[in-house]
Amino acid sequence: MKNCTCLISAKFAALVVLQLFPVVLRSQGMNNLWMGGYASWAGPPYGGVDMEFTSGSLMVSSASRDIGFFRTNANITDASGDLLFSTSGTFVANALGDTMLNGAGLNPGPYSTLYPNGLFILQGALILPKPETPGTYLLLHMTVDNDIEVNSEELYLTTVDMSLDIGLGGVLSKNQVILTDDLNIGRLSAVRHANGRDWWVFCHKINTNTFYRLLVTPAGVSVEGQQSIGAFRPPDNGQACFSPDGSKFAYYWGEPGADLDIFDLDRCTGLFSDPVYVAITDYDGGGGVAFSPNGRFVYVSSVFDVYQFDTEAADIPTSMVHVAHWDSTYSPSPPFATLFDIAQLAPDGKIYIGTGNSTDKLHVIHDPDSAGLACNMEQHGIALPSYFSNSLPNHPNYHLGPVDGSVCDSLGINTGVVEAVMQQAVHASPNPSNGSFTLSYAVQPTAGELEVRDQSGRLVLRERLPQWSQMHRVELSGEAAGMYQCRMTWGAHTASTRIVLER
Repeated sequence: MKNCTCLISAKFAALVVLQLFPVVLRSQGMNNLWMGGYASWAGPPYGGVDMEFTSGSLMVSSASRDIGFFRTNANITDASGDLLFSTSGTFVANALGDTMLNGAGLNPGPYSTLYPNGLFILQGALILPKPETPGTYLLLHMTVDNDIEVNSEELYLTTVDMSLDIGLGGVLSKNQVILTDDLNIGRLSAVRHANGRDWWVFCHKINTNTFYRLLVTPAGVSVEGQQSIGAFRPPDNGQACFSPDGSKFAYYWGEPGADLDIFDLDRCTGLFSDPVYVAITDYDGGGGVAFSPNGRFVYVSSVFDVYQFDTEAADIPTSMVHVAHWDSTYSPSPPFATLFDIAQLAPDGKIYIGTGNSTDKLHVIHDPDSAGLACNMEQHGIALPSYFSNSLPNHPNYHLGPVDGSVCDSLGINTGVVEAVMQQAVHASPNPSNGSFTLSYAVQPTAGELEVRDQSGRLVLRERLPQWSQMHRVELSGEAAGMYQCRMTWGAHTASTRIVLER
């Protein structure tokens, strides 16, 4: 490990300040930092890229660090949005981007040896907070063990304790085998148990239609069983995800007979039901999948095209809307085509899509809760300071609570939670503003409404707030200078702040 004395001192000086003065929680963390790009030692135009949502609006910046990311990418922050640790599949890096104490040698084997700077496995790592053990995190991960079939043969568990190494964290145990079988590489997906405390984790067995179901509890990780449902899947290369409320699951790979599966999920039992298979007859290859904030629409990014499906339609396959076809853009130049690859729902309620190449752009769906072309798909709409190798992080919905009123809702986890969240201040930035500003707020599981009124009480703006979002961009460029009241409502609960417009 490098000599980081001065950086550690600065980090702890900041911690002392946080302890001495009250802090306004601008937005709940854990998934508010998206790390990507390459290790900085590669030199420009390579280097680290950070997409930060902590301040209330998407901030894209360069980052200098030793860890780089290819397709395997997982990281986690604390409740304030400060980075705890990350991994690209071959080692665990601390908040300084350096190898964490005992963090080397992840995923042992020839594949990791061949790619020591990061693995090319989508959703090959997943970080979960260990239930009822603050400061301890469980990292589930895999590598390519069989380079003939191209599959994994083991699922590993590594445990991180953030109290070690003067607060930079350390690995307590590493590469503990928790499952042995022939598994599709990656596609590690997790959703909160209906009790609001534990987690369900899923992976898929190759050449079958069988999912393994694992349960994460305060006691650790256990294999709970298998379920055979959906398409028979050979060794594949796609993406899987849950809807934000955990009620639906989608698995996509662009190959005949193994395109899009959509299931319902019982969060009490961890069992899938009501399978729907969607054949997508276009270019056969990889791609991505992501749900809209309200969970109604699922988006498939399929190399040259992006599709939307309505999961509430009577016939889901026929609900398909073609929302984008590659517009022949290269960035910065050929052969770096801005195609469509992996996708991820962000804390701002938008879906970001990688390009499938090391370009300096990302695509964005601005209004994914809207049907059809109203979803506002913008190709290569996000400019990045460095090349970006499809390194969107694998983040579950850390904010999901229990299924209220279900037989599994027995831990009293939601007691007082809504009221406490609503007492947290809404933050407007910048303030004063020229009319363009961002509101950040505690994450809410339901859709809300924003009303902005001037000092006379006149309504100047009313907009919808997406479910699970933590920030909302506001444009009041046509209004006069003065003070405005921003009132946000979720059912019976409200929060508000004031914004000053200057001209």
